[in-house]
Amino acid sequence: MHMMMQNRTFKKTINFPIVLRVVGWLLMIEAFFMLAPLLVSLLYGEQWIALYFLIAVVITLLVGLYMSYRIKPKSKAMRKREGLLLTATVWVFFSIFGMIPFLLSGTVTGITDGFFETMSGFTTTGASVITDVEALPRGILFWRSMMQWIGGMGIILFTLAVLPMLNYKGGVSLFNSEVTGITHERMRPRVSQTAKSLWTMYIVFTVVLALLLGFGPMGWYDAICHTMSTVSTGGFSTKNNGLHFWHDYYSDIVIMFFMLLCGINFGIIYKVAVQGRFSEIKRSDTLKWYLGIVLVGSIIVFARIAYMSFVDTWHYGMILAAFDTISAITSTGFATYDYEHEGQFIFFFLMLLMIFGGMAGSTAGGAKIDRLVVLLKNVKNEMYKVVHSSAVTAVRLDGKSIPHMMVEKILAFLSVYLVVMVVAAVILTLFGMPAFDALFNSLSAISNIGFGYGEMTGGFDKFANLPALCKWLLAFEMLVGRLEVFTVLAILTPGFWKKD
Repeated sequence: MHMMMQNRTFKKTINFPIVLRVVGWLLMIEAFFMLAPLLVSLLYGEQWIALYFLIAVVITLLVGLYMSYRIKPKSKAMRKREGLLLTATVWVFFSIFGMIPFLLSGTVTGITDGFFETMSGFTTTGASVITDVEALPRGILFWRSMMQWIGGMGIILFTLAVLPMLNYKGGVSLFNSEVTGITHERMRPRVSQTAKSLWTMYIVFTVVLALLLGFGPMGWYDAICHTMSTVSTGGFSTKNNGLHFWHDYYSDIVIMFFMLLCGINFGIIYKVAVQGRFSEIKRSDTLKWYLGIVLVGSIIVFARIAYMSFVDTWHYGMILAAFDTISAITSTGFATYDYEHEGQFIFFFLMLLMIFGGMAGSTAGGAKIDRLVVLLKNVKNEMYKVVHSSAVTAVRLDGKSIPHMMVEKILAFLSVYLVVMVVAAVILTLFGMPAFDALFNSLSAISNIGFGYGEMTGGFDKFANLPALCKWLLAFEMLVGRLEVFTVLAILTPGFWKKD
């Protein structure tokens, strides 16, 4: 009887020990990833940088080992609340330990800048406080790009792939907490199998793009770094002015294609490429919307470029328009041209694309095209019912009817998304940022795109000019945007911590 009371009491509280223990496993994985930039540093004769990475590896590994083997939970159960808490906190832990090499090497001047840089990396935002990346050691630049590559497909998703035991400990909850979008359709019966399939495709894309860029003008080091930033739709570059440094049509077109590809739902890519189900292309409403918006957006941007006549040739204008449209809608944030001196129209238009981003289940940020489609179809139904009040309508997506409860959840998500963005923008204005600039930078952070605009953040990587509190605010927005708002905000509510 006493044991039954203990178990009943335990079930009513959050199982913190199992969360901390899994975080320990994840930190050991992060330590393993840090070995790659350590080897890069040795390869390029950067012994001191290699030593800093070695210190970071040791610290991260020891903390991970301690949390994994010294913390002994009474129960190994991981329910939905534990899954949400783990998903939200592990990104913070990864950022804290991931910034150690930046601090030791003097890449950043303090914890605020270090945390901002690493959170921007892992969430694939691409905003940077580093004003001269070309002065950085190659090992550090490699780690910046690798952080984005890790975060692109997801930290938790990688863990589900390599630690299939979590499939039995709330794996579905963990999968749904991190994978972006309104529906998380698994490609395999088991979550761990789906995670392996997704990461396999991700690695294949990485290898193919690295080979294509490596034979171009970049050289292998820059090619690999930009590959990791592209497939993750992150946007970190090894050059101060980004891809504009090479001004190369071949690299721009190759990167543009893979940005477009990685903004598509990986589940659709898997069904088409692996299972041969080409009917998925025709069936997917969101894919049609995604490609249609890219096409129309590119035409609009090109028309503005042609009207303003600020590029030399029409074919460069076409590439520029398509590239920056795709870069914005996929939240990659690669910049090939500084539009700030050419008026606000293109920036404002790209800002609209940034709001909804790519497709659910992709590495792109934003609120997702899927939700835009559902929103517009729901508005159409409501307008129809104004005239035909007794009509019974349903929102259909990809040939399937969306439950009313799901439509309500989407509308709630979009409302909260906009509220967080606006509130953050208002706070930014308190620090002297103009209203439009504040709104743009807030949207850039929550959409995980990393574009800066205005006197305080405009141009290439000028987030270093922001006050410390603004950096922490934007870092928080990056996390909220990467984990789709509710995952982070839910653990900040009193109800989350109350006993069941």
